[in-house]
Amino acid sequence: MRAFLKRKNIHISWKAYGIDAMSAMAQGLFASLLIGTIIKTLGQQAGNAVADISWLKQICDWLVDIGTFASAVAGPAMAVSIAVALKAPPLVVFSAAAVGQAANDMGKAGGPLAVLLIAIVAVEFGKAVSKETKIDILITPFVTVVIGGLLSIWTAPHIGWAASKVGDFTKWATEQQPFIMGIIVSVVIGMALTLPISSAAICASFGLTGLAGGAAVAGCCAQMIGFAVLSYKENKVGGLVSQGIGTSMLQMGNIAKKPIIWLPPIIASAITGPIATCIFRLEMNGLPISSGMGTCGFVGQIGVITGWNGSADWFDWLGLVLISFILPAILCFVLGRIFRASGLIKDGDLKLAE
Repeated sequence: MRAFLKRKNIHISWKAYGIDAMSAMAQGLFASLLIGTIIKTLGQQAGNAVADISWLKQICDWLVDIGTFASAVAGPAMAVSIAVALKAPPLVVFSAAAVGQAANDMGKAGGPLAVLLIAIVAVEFGKAVSKETKIDILITPFVTVVIGGLLSIWTAPHIGWAASKVGDFTKWATEQQPFIMGIIVSVVIGMALTLPISSAAICASFGLTGLAGGAAVAGCCAQMIGFAVLSYKENKVGGLVSQGIGTSMLQMGNIAKKPIIWLPPIIASAITGPIATCIFRLEMNGLPISSGMGTCGFVGQIGVITGWNGSADWFDWLGLVLISFILPAILCFVLGRIFRASGLIKDGDLKLAE
């Protein structure tokens, strides 16, 4: 069996399923539902502003349609992304689209988690039978789609229900105890963003929005802006941009060598999280995936702004800017100076690989 799995390129491991597949799923979700929502929102808002100019209004209507089409294929996009990450043969990759559609539809609010779990199983079975028969063009997609379809019917509603309950509890607990939960959600989701797993996929799977989503945004921003500022001495402007609006995951290699360098951003997230929930009542009004994006492409900020609908005042804007950019930068700058002065962080510890 071990030789067979090796021959079929099936590697049952945390890295394959918990890191590679989950990260790919988040990319598929970003390339469909999230970008579709952004395009649709842009078309709607711009359309309202140019309603009296017919040709511009038509363009905006087209953007709304395009965004709607992109959002509608979230399930297939996630499953295909997972299949690619698992290095599946082409027939399995193409068949995964149907599996993703079924799992996402049946999983309802917990669709992303259902797609992740079901697509992994279906794809691995598809890989197992791929090119094992002379009628591969029939057998491989049949096995992949049928197994994925049956699992979607039998398990996706239950997976979706469980994921929704976890998300609902987290959101409820954050409303009841905004200080404590502000710290917990901010630190946990922020650390997930820097780890080689997907904070965006986690937030999407559990439907993390509202006040809990705001805490998640705070934690992710603390990691990204925090590391960008903390490592400016080593990485200059290039590192500031790549980490500040890219990903703090770039520091994972350095963290593995010297874990203490992670402490300043973690402390910053523990501070900004409850400030977001208790003082500014920062809420994620957009898609749950946005809660786990931080300042990456400013998706987290766009998600927060989405639900304001022109009703935000100066205090809302102040909170968003402080939580997303200013406080993480100040906190990590000060903590960085303290850690360097005490010798806990030395020059070169945060240098990114060329």
